[in-house]
Amino acid sequence: METVAPSQQREAAPSTDHDSKTADDTWWRSGVIYQIYPRSFADGNGDGTGDLAGIRARLPYLKELGIDAIWYTPWYVSPLADGGYDVADYRAIDPAFGTLAEAEVLITEALELGIRTIIDIVPNHVSAQHTWFQQALNAAPGSPERARFWFHKGLGPNGDEMPTHWPNNFGGEVWSRTTNPDGTPGEWYLHLFDSQQPDLNWSNPEIIDEHEQILKFWFDRGVAGIRIDSAALLVKDPALPEIPENPGPGEHPNTDRDELHEIYRGWRAVADSYPGSRALIGEIWLPDTERFAAYLRPDELHTAFNFDFMTRAWGATNLRESIDMMLAAHEPVAAPATWVLSNHDVTRAVTRYGRSDSSFDFLKKRRGVPSDLELGTRRARAAALLTAALPGSLYIYQGDELGLPEVEDLPLDQMHDPMFFRSNGTDPGRDGCRVPLPWRGDDPPFGFSLTDDHAPAWLTPPREWARYTAARQDIDPDSMLTLYRRMLAIRRDEGSLGDGPMRWIDSERDVLAFRRGESFVNVSNLSEHPVTLPAGCVPLLSSMPLVEKPDGMTLPTDSTVWLRLTDARQHLTGEPRTA
Repeated sequence: METVAPSQQREAAPSTDHDSKTADDTWWRSGVIYQIYPRSFADGNGDGTGDLAGIRARLPYLKELGIDAIWYTPWYVSPLADGGYDVADYRAIDPAFGTLAEAEVLITEALELGIRTIIDIVPNHVSAQHTWFQQALNAAPGSPERARFWFHKGLGPNGDEMPTHWPNNFGGEVWSRTTNPDGTPGEWYLHLFDSQQPDLNWSNPEIIDEHEQILKFWFDRGVAGIRIDSAALLVKDPALPEIPENPGPGEHPNTDRDELHEIYRGWRAVADSYPGSRALIGEIWLPDTERFAAYLRPDELHTAFNFDFMTRAWGATNLRESIDMMLAAHEPVAAPATWVLSNHDVTRAVTRYGRSDSSFDFLKKRRGVPSDLELGTRRARAAALLTAALPGSLYIYQGDELGLPEVEDLPLDQMHDPMFFRSNGTDPGRDGCRVPLPWRGDDPPFGFSLTDDHAPAWLTPPREWARYTAARQDIDPDSMLTLYRRMLAIRRDEGSLGDGPMRWIDSERDVLAFRRGESFVNVSNLSEHPVTLPAGCVPLLSSMPLVEKPDGMTLPTDSTVWLRLTDARQHLTGEPRTA
């Protein structure tokens, strides 16, 4: 987020014409979006770090997978104190990944394949190395430079006490104290995350204007969407009160403040000023579904991540409750739901679903929790088909299509995540879901580098990942990769999938059965025994092999099947549900 005077703005690249390549202005309602963590996707120059050259070389793989868009986690200049979410310059690509010119080429080449680009914007904070924060540290209290952040005097006679006792999202304290030029203790500054990520003051109009200019900078370069990091945390109560025991709507001092909506209306106006459709996608962790949906009103964000489903434990009642709740939340604002099983912050689905407690909660993460990976893989396959059949858009985290598990035994000298260090190792951190992808070969790092098979990766994949390489799965008709390719091909061709209505079908306990359109049926068996499928249905795709029995085909436990009704008059009844 480099500050540049208007007369010094870098020349804008010619705007990419999205609609000449992919004309659907509502692509974001049904799209399949693949999340790339650039550092760990593919290494194009052999230095052990993933980069834009590696991504460009793997675009055919993504095209064959069948995705509609790529979401890149931050690729900007950054000291990587938090994996790139500590941004030092929003208008430049980190040299470890490439150059701005390479990013422009990547956006264009992907679009030639029908793949749009979504980038990550981190508006809550910047890097401590950002020009603005360095200026603030060198400026006096009360200065315009410090007014861009949350600098504050400490409490107590000598200012030795922090201004608030808010919790930090990464553990530890939420305020850090500066040092004056004469060596005496100075003001405190706020950081809801790591101390290297000072929070911006969104009460300052300069912050609002700068971010709208950043949106334009990237939209001018052909970006089709913006994923907004920590979207509900930007605005703080300037009075800095402590958090109430049970804060009411809009009463939390640093989360889900009502003033946020005006900010996002400004962002929507920027997005709508471009031809076609530029989508705004919020990372919004809120338990109140009504407050969550308020961000999706027609003049604000287009979609937001549905984290409730992702964090639920495996179980039919549990998952159906989440599906019903989230579809009902989206309905009043006419926004599509999103479905996601993993991302760069959470334990991978294969590992999570293999645990006795298969839910996810940041506060409960611990090292050494056992997992049955065979069971987890079986459930992850079933969950993939289930989520792909639900109304709305679908997000896939890199490596989920390979069935990768969490790496839980990384050497301590390879750990990078501040969540691990700030918790003194109690929290295992997120490095385990960010290990570089295995592409080919029998030995680590499994062809991560395109130029040198022996170049070490920045995180070392475990030797047992030889079974997960893309090359091995490419020729295996029963692999997770094959399942994902077939799943996305059917989803693309099946007009009733993606955005639109669904109807629950009456079924036995612990079975999730629903209908999309006139003839498509999803059946997910989460019970402890096989279930018999309805007569007169043709299987399209199953996460596990079906079993032929005298009374018909049966679906094994922890499995999902997609079916085609051969007679639309079949009596499959149930409760209608719209997206």
